Amino acid sequence: MNKQVITLSTRAADRVKEIIAQANEPIMGVRVGVSTGGCAGMSYVMEYAKEVNPNDEIIEDKGVKVLIDPKAIMYLLGTEMDYKKEEFSSSFVFKNPNETERCGCGESFKV
Repeated sequence: MNKQVITLSTRAADRVKEIIAQANEPIMGVRVGVSTGGCAGMSYVMEYAKEVNPNDEIIEDKGVKVLIDPKAIMYLLGTEMDYKKEEFSSSFVFKNPNETERCGCGESFKV
């Protein structure tokens, strides 16, 4: 069996379900990709997914659809998406085994 590109923690799946329920327009899930930028060279990108793009990798985990940008698959293989809630902030966190370096602010990474 192929390893799933990305898995979701229960907290992340619950948060994505909340986001979908609160959206002003119909969305089917979230799209995850990477972009160049940040102090370490690459950063994670998340957006609402209203439709499937032709080459998206579709992951269904814990009742949630995550669409993976095809250009990001090789960078995300084996990543776990978590959701961290702290006193003053909350965010999705990516635990990526491919990272070789992460910047101090945690916003960007290198593979």
